[in-house]
Amino acid sequence: MPASGRRDLYYGLHRQPVTEMDRREHWEQVYATRMAEKLGWYTPRLDRPLEWVGELGLMPDEPVIDVGGGASTFVDDLVDQGFESITVLDISESALEVSRKRLGHQANLVMWIAADVTTYRLPEQRFALWHDRAMFHFLTKTGEQVAYRDNLLRALRPGGYITLGTFAPEAPPKCSGLPVQRYDVDDLRAFFGDELELLGAQKELHVTPGGVEQMYQFVLFRRSEGHGPADGE
Repeated sequence: MPASGRRDLYYGLHRQPVTEMDRREHWEQVYATRMAEKLGWYTPRLDRPLEWVGELGLMPDEPVIDVGGGASTFVDDLVDQGFESITVLDISESALEVSRKRLGHQANLVMWIAADVTTYRLPEQRFALWHDRAMFHFLTKTGEQVAYRDNLLRALRPGGYITLGTFAPEAPPKCSGLPVQRYDVDDLRAFFGDELELLGAQKELHVTPGGVEQMYQFVLFRRSEGHGPADGE
């Protein structure tokens, strides 16, 4: 553990192609020049995912990961609900620092990873819940999307859950200055495959701090009990 007392966890080696550096530099610049509360994705509370989490009946010691969690307040609510094994992964160290400062001493209860989820190797079958609101849709290349899916299927334990929020087809084609891939429920079911069972789906209109309307598609999946790590592992 670092001298600061933070629980920064690095599970494994990760490769760093130019595209990852470009993404990292973009988000570091965003957080260096704008307050989190002014960013387009910002919302003070993620109501729909939190409602689903409350319905799942997870035990406090079951591991949860927030992918692209950065400056999101989702981690605050997990801590408040008593979860004891929380990981937040984001490509931007600056974004993670926003959350650490906001949480204060409670930041020591969280494991923080500054990395790109498409190249960072997470531990096999560790997590009972994988949460992602507004990260996956920034992956617009097939290779990146497949790498994300493979990492998810490697890291999520059989019977584990996924709460995912992406731009819906009627949302704008860009967010925070970057192009996004928009999805409906059928798109997401087809991409993630048969080993994930769809338990819930809901659209939700988000209005940015600047007044722009963004329609989100939220889905809740459960991984079947009979599957282990992603194929080829």
